[in-house]
Amino acid sequence: MHSSGILLHISSLPGRYGIGTLGFQAKKFVDFLVKSGQEYWQILPIGPTGFGDSPYQSYSAFAGNPLLIDLDALIAEGLISADDHDLQVIEKKRDFIDYAQLDSFKQIVLKKACTSFFAVSDSEKLRSFEKFCADNAFWLEDYALFTALKKNFRNIMWTEWDDDIRLRLPESMKRYSEELAEEVKCVKFIQYKFFEQYFELKRYANSKGVKLYGDMPIYVSMDSADIWSAPELFMLDVNRRPTKVAGCPPDEFAPTGQLWGNPLYDWDYMELTNYKWWISRVKYSGELFDLTRIDHFRGFESFYAIPYGNETAEIGEWLPGPSMKLFKAVKSALGNVKLVAEDLGFLTADVRKMLRESGFPGMNVLEFAFGGDDSSYLPHNYVKNSVTYIGTHDNDTALGWYNSADKSTRKNAKKYMSLSKKEGVNWGMIRTAYASVSDLAVIQMQDFLGLGSEARMNIPSTIGNGNWAWRLDENDLTGKLAEKILKYTKRYFRAPVRRKVKVRVKTKSD
Repeated sequence: MHSSGILLHISSLPGRYGIGTLGFQAKKFVDFLVKSGQEYWQILPIGPTGFGDSPYQSYSAFAGNPLLIDLDALIAEGLISADDHDLQVIEKKRDFIDYAQLDSFKQIVLKKACTSFFAVSDSEKLRSFEKFCADNAFWLEDYALFTALKKNFRNIMWTEWDDDIRLRLPESMKRYSEELAEEVKCVKFIQYKFFEQYFELKRYANSKGVKLYGDMPIYVSMDSADIWSAPELFMLDVNRRPTKVAGCPPDEFAPTGQLWGNPLYDWDYMELTNYKWWISRVKYSGELFDLTRIDHFRGFESFYAIPYGNETAEIGEWLPGPSMKLFKAVKSALGNVKLVAEDLGFLTADVRKMLRESGFPGMNVLEFAFGGDDSSYLPHNYVKNSVTYIGTHDNDTALGWYNSADKSTRKNAKKYMSLSKKEGVNWGMIRTAYASVSDLAVIQMQDFLGLGSEARMNIPSTIGNGNWAWRLDENDLTGKLAEKILKYTKRYFRAPVRRKVKVRVKTKSD
């Protein structure tokens, strides 16, 4: 059965406090998805954002982003006051996300909520908090101490901390855990509230027939609790500095390559542990999401390794990854997991083989299709077991792409997709994605709204430029737009079948 969904990160939702949250507006968007015949809501990684405000550079592979916590819910619980001055400060920005200001003030507000919670909560609420801590101890203990230590060391990278705690010497771990106990408890509280709100939203979405489609970055940030707490899993030297880092080699789009800078996994060591860390990560993702996209899938077959300290990705080497050994271990431990492979870019025969053997759906991007040759991204080359996009969060909007494309590309696109001013370029591309054989078609919210490059979510390998800052206007989600989306969805048989449950009434003869 074909289906469709909308790509919109939680941060891009409208709302009062500087960023989209897990609260009322998120549920309102779920209602919009239902009205427009959508089965999936795709979001970006939900971890705490680090360098460059990117959700792909997170302080943890497991934690939730405190910025996404709904403050109105905390007001309703009596944990913070509605007339708090700090709330009024962050309420000023609505059209884009000012991360620097937002993080500072939101942390102040959340700290107040933490103090209130432990002062006024009854035993039932405290037991709920303690259960959360116990259930998530495998990542929460290290993350909470890591976060408290970052604050203690004025937010510098953990690699620059004092050697004793940087190297996690037992006596230092004990001392800092005791000295920072209150801060550690507060970090745990914030995570408790995040996931309380997140799972409430997930339950609401699922009850309406909407599935959450999440995103799992292949790599973790150097400045993360994951690497600080388990350095043996990564390619680090004796001083716990990276020996090689991740990226992509030069190509026509990036003459010096892409230097991501993430430490690389020590796959040999991970194999010795039967990929325990990855199994935990995939299992956790399966609890958070109904479907998960794994970023940079080809990196599991082979990965580009750049010597640490290089300023570009021009010098590097391809090294073998675990390939199917990892995914066989995951499936053996967890069964058939619901994953989507981000298999974009140049794929070798070995990568294609890994994708086939995994059984995971791959991805198609229409914006990659019209360079002139018989591209694999042209819809007539798609396979059923795939997910089709016009563009992802890393690409321009449909209109932005079309308007900036060269004359030949526009001509090819117009001819192939029968684009017209009457229908609109964006709607013609939506129609093409929906008409494809792919089991799932996902469209960025910006493309339903017909927005240009000004609404682009991210420009890869750049910092600033408004990356990750775009927000939906509260008045954008109209009934008229929902009706139009539904019309297209139904035309290509992607609308979910809402079955009515028949209730049998007992009669006297029963």
